[in-house]
Amino acid sequence: MKLRKVTAASAAVLALSLAATACGSDDKDDSGSSGGGKKITVGIKFDQPGIGQKTPQGYTGFDVDVATYVAKKLGYGEDQIEWKESKSADRETMLKRGDVDFIAASYSITPEREQQVDFAGPYLLAHQDVLIRADDDSIKAAADLNSKKLCSVTGSTSAQNVHDKLAPKAQLQEYPTYSACLTGLQNKAIDALTTDDSILAGYASQSQFKGKFKLAGLKMTNENYGIGVKKGSDLKDKINKALESMVSDGSWQKAVDSNFGPANYKNEPAPKIGDVKS
Repeated sequence: MKLRKVTAASAAVLALSLAATACGSDDKDDSGSSGGGKKITVGIKFDQPGIGQKTPQGYTGFDVDVATYVAKKLGYGEDQIEWKESKSADRETMLKRGDVDFIAASYSITPEREQQVDFAGPYLLAHQDVLIRADDDSIKAAADLNSKKLCSVTGSTSAQNVHDKLAPKAQLQEYPTYSACLTGLQNKAIDALTTDDSILAGYASQSQFKGKFKLAGLKMTNENYGIGVKKGSDLKDKINKALESMVSDGSWQKAVDSNFGPANYKNEPAPKIGDVKS
């Protein structure tokens, strides 16, 4: 009987010990491995080469590099970043609902968007431009697009804006994707593709297109890329400090060169925080 009592007591002590160990383990997991927290959720594009792209090997692009740097400065390691696709039409809603902590997705700062969300940055000044074949010297100004076949991606207003404001005789050709436009450009079915120069440079930098296309350098609009956060979020100031650090330590230029360099993208200098060009 004595032996059974001792055994029962020992079992009770062992059970309490295991429970305490389990609780301690949970607390450690909650603290995170390097950021002092669980995860940070970041919105990016999944389908823009050079900007934000999901590949079998992971996520690549300039916005991915910027977001990773910012997250690190906020205290999160790469393994603590949860990437979420942020399509253009969904970005404000995702921030308002709290689906993401911040968005870096070729997200141009505009007065209309600033009424709904806050922006850190800008961190890149892009321009609407056209991509043409490398051996084409006939397009040196927007007016030269008159009578040219200009690719319009379904749902995009870029080509229509050029037609309405700069080259009324441009022949708009609608294609389902930018990749389809590039194939048409390569096959001479179209003469030019238009959208932000950074996006064009990203597509042209893909290995299968290297050396085949060039940017015309028309700079038809200013596109100030910012990092979107929920209205009133204290992340804005923290992200701005991270962006300043990225520029000062050379990481920003390194990211530009590695993602856009193959297309000979002549980028603007890193913009100053709060300097939004109209």
